Amino acid sequence: MFAKTYGSTTFGVNGVLIDVEVDVSFGFPGFDIVGLLDTAVKESKERVRTAIKNSGIKIKQQKVTINLAPADIRKDSSGLDLPIAVGLLAAYGVVSQESTDGALFAAELSLEGETRAIRGILPIAINAREHGIKRLFVAEENVNEALLVDDIEVYGVRSLAGLIDHLTGKEKITASVADETLSHGGQAEIEEDFADVQGQFLAKRALEVAAAGGHNVLMVGVPGAGKTMLARRLNSILPDMTKQEALEVTKIYSIAGMLPRNGGLIKNRPFRSPHHTTSAAAIIGGGTIPRPGEVTLSHNGVLFLDELPEFQKSVLEVLRQPLEDGEVTVSRVNATLTFPSRLLLVAAMNPCPCGWSGDKDHHCTCSANEIKRYTRKISGPLLDRIDIHVRVPRVEYKDLTSAKRAEPSEAIRARVMAAREIQLSRLAPYHLFCNAQMSHALIKKTCRLTEKAQSMLEMVFEKMKLSARSYDRIIKVARTIADLDRSDDINDKHIGEAIQLRNDMGTEI
Repeated sequence: MFAKTYGSTTFGVNGVLIDVEVDVSFGFPGFDIVGLLDTAVKESKERVRTAIKNSGIKIKQQKVTINLAPADIRKDSSGLDLPIAVGLLAAYGVVSQESTDGALFAAELSLEGETRAIRGILPIAINAREHGIKRLFVAEENVNEALLVDDIEVYGVRSLAGLIDHLTGKEKITASVADETLSHGGQAEIEEDFADVQGQFLAKRALEVAAAGGHNVLMVGVPGAGKTMLARRLNSILPDMTKQEALEVTKIYSIAGMLPRNGGLIKNRPFRSPHHTTSAAAIIGGGTIPRPGEVTLSHNGVLFLDELPEFQKSVLEVLRQPLEDGEVTVSRVNATLTFPSRLLLVAAMNPCPCGWSGDKDHHCTCSANEIKRYTRKISGPLLDRIDIHVRVPRVEYKDLTSAKRAEPSEAIRARVMAAREIQLSRLAPYHLFCNAQMSHALIKKTCRLTEKAQSMLEMVFEKMKLSARSYDRIIKVARTIADLDRSDDINDKHIGEAIQLRNDMGTEI
């Protein structure tokens, strides 16, 4: 007898519908699963047979052949256990084929017949809806995640026996209802606040501009100046994620298996801070079937690289494509996948190995060659992709002991939100969210410079021998500063501040 059910696996950050075709026939008893299987799926036949037996169902030993189609996509999800089990029971006549029509099953089975949560339920649910599937059966722990998708009924399954009772009509499972508190986006409460940061007015201004326009930042300063403290407070002034952005982030974390159990929509923008010993594969993504790396886990959020020169040069160089294109393509033997990586990079470093170069009160013990070797670890092309370079000096005693409270994140965030609203209005026809995403052609179309601003930029361009990329990035930063000033035109003051923010660390732009 033949039966067919639907399961799903993930490929990149998207779900892929899998046809589970089951044939039971007379012949020498056997149980074969075909269709380019990974180890987790190959082992599913043992879990499925034992789960069915322990659920109180007795089936005859016959020749069983299961095909997982399409055959050219590698299946690596234990979530195919449940559709295989249901398909097998339908082929044996335990449940009717009609009861499984229009339904997708996605859960791992224990030997006892209990269901277990799997990763990637959100992209699986989105893909199921796109294919017209109306019902989704998942483990109870995955219900809240699946309910983030509209127009699909979600059923929480506790055990295979309970699902059989539902499909045979003995005891129906009630469709789950979405919890609005879990499906609502926006900004959750953040403990870190810029009010805790005394002094460092230029650095705080640089981060405000970065947050307003989505610009990458490099902070260079002596040890203990507060670079890490500043970076960790950047999320507190970033604008709320839109529902679309929140869904994108939640999909990525679902694929990576990093969503909290019974968790809903991710509300906060991601903040990732990998250690400097991290490998290139961990940064960019990798594996037999590529999985998201740090640049993808930082999508729509912040990637913070502390002690930038301590990272291996090969690791830093792989950042070029994601910083430029907003996505990264990872090729392996089994697959070539493209992951989103539209992120805000914040990097921090000391000016030299000892850390005190340029400080007026401390003597630097590094030779010129040592400083050159230290800074040369960061290539020119990578620096060129960082819009803002700012020096973070040692905090003065009077600033640390000042009774005056620094400006809170809430006030800075209000200005950032106002600037983002202006950008969204201007860039909506091009489906962009912030100034940092503008192309050269779009800069020419949307950025109007006054005559004084053009003269200043021309003088700097010729004197400093800027690259075309540096020219574009100065205008992008100036456009953001003008948006913060609510100015339609970019004037010489905006260009001047953008040049200062890009060259404040004292290196060539």
